[in-house]
Amino acid sequence: MALGHDDLVLCSGTLPRHTSFRQRLEAAVAGGYAGVSLWGRDYRAARHEGYSDADLPVMLRDHGVEAAELDPAWWWTPGAAGVEIPPELDPVDVFRFGEDELFRIAGVVGARSLNAADVLGGRWGTEEAAEAFAGLCDRAAEHGLLVHLEWLAWSRIADLSSALEVVRIADRPNGGINVDLWHCARTGVTPAELAAVPPGIVLAIQVDDGPAEAEDDLVEATLHSRLLPGEGSFDVVGYLGALDDAGVAAPVGVEVFSDALHALGPTEAARRASDATRAALARARRPAPEPPR
Repeated sequence: MALGHDDLVLCSGTLPRHTSFRQRLEAAVAGGYAGVSLWGRDYRAARHEGYSDADLPVMLRDHGVEAAELDPAWWWTPGAAGVEIPPELDPVDVFRFGEDELFRIAGVVGARSLNAADVLGGRWGTEEAAEAFAGLCDRAAEHGLLVHLEWLAWSRIADLSSALEVVRIADRPNGGINVDLWHCARTGVTPAELAAVPPGIVLAIQVDDGPAEAEDDLVEATLHSRLLPGEGSFDVVGYLGALDDAGVAAPVGVEVFSDALHALGPTEAARRASDATRAALARARRPAPEPPR
């Protein structure tokens, strides 16, 4: 099964961090998701739970769930090669999984894609970022992976136009962007701007919501205080409608980092996130007009 336009993906961050691998799959089934996204730490936890590499694809298949993206690819930006971050400075377990390891995990679970972002910063510009992104795409292609670039409001690739320019210059067939509605709202992207993006460039979508006024600490807010679609002030329906009108065929990930949602447990969190997202999609996706008789 290839994940596409009508499929929901249960993003890792929507569930409590220490949810077991089996519980993630069971929550995905309970919420009617077709896929799950995984962080390297989710794979490592599964191995610590006693599952082998051979067990994991069998478990995915038995639950009828695909592995969507692995998140995040952080090592690709200019100057990042050779960077080592000690565990005490890595509270979200991002930096201990480098390129070789994440490619290997992708092969184990049969992942569709990698989610790339700038998390280290630097003094590099768009041309250098595009060259580095092209290299990442080429290496990922050897493993059959797509690569989608997610702009982060506090990074050097901080908005839609910057992400699009990097992807345009890189010009790789397996490269595109990830449209996360949280970063759309926090960087002032409009539905009209999304509607103008070539549909084939959008390889992943992440749905969430939040208050109209930006938080004082964006990083803290995005990791702990996102809201379910429809519970905040983002133009979720407008964004999703614009992507649909543009012909974007990417699967829809549901990524609601929320301490309050996590407190409900994985199954209830997955169900509520699915219900809220499906309701937003139903409002956003207008039926095609009937042909004249």
